[in-house]
Amino acid sequence: MPILFSLSVVGLLVANILGSVVVHSLTGLYVHRLPVARLQRDGWLLRPRRWEQGGAIYQRWFSIRHWKDHLPEAGALFAGGISKRHLSGDLGRFVVETRRAERGHWMAMAASPVFALWNPPLGVALMVGYGVVVNAPFIVVQRYNRQRAQGVLTSRARRARR
Repeated sequence: MPILFSLSVVGLLVANILGSVVVHSLTGLYVHRLPVARLQRDGWLLRPRRWEQGGAIYQRWFSIRHWKDHLPEAGALFAGGISKRHLSGDLGRFVVETRRAERGHWMAMAASPVFALWNPPLGVALMVGYGVVVNAPFIVVQRYNRQRAQGVLTSRARRARR
């Protein structure tokens, strides 16, 4: 893809920072506006994989319990949004909101190639890498939390049937 704009180093830095803010804002706004009904199922991208072992793999590989609560929570950033930290009593809604957050981070990461419009190849690689480094921890936390919450919901449903 040819570079559409030729910028100085400072111009590239400013464009990349502003581009990152715009990408994350737009993807966040988009998922914020998704109706709850569209987030009732995991779908192909969000569904748990066998290798994740119900989220246990994230604790084993990354010791996720030690750092996950230190990541910023932006669920209530837009008017009418819900912080997942305040949903511990409503696990069903918590699961929905983890889907919303994970989808937003996947979308932000997938938008990284837009930086090819003004960056040389090294800049594109750096911005794609940035997209992965910034979004992957949030995706992992959403998957871990959702799988654990779904496990609790499944256990509750089994007990209720007895």
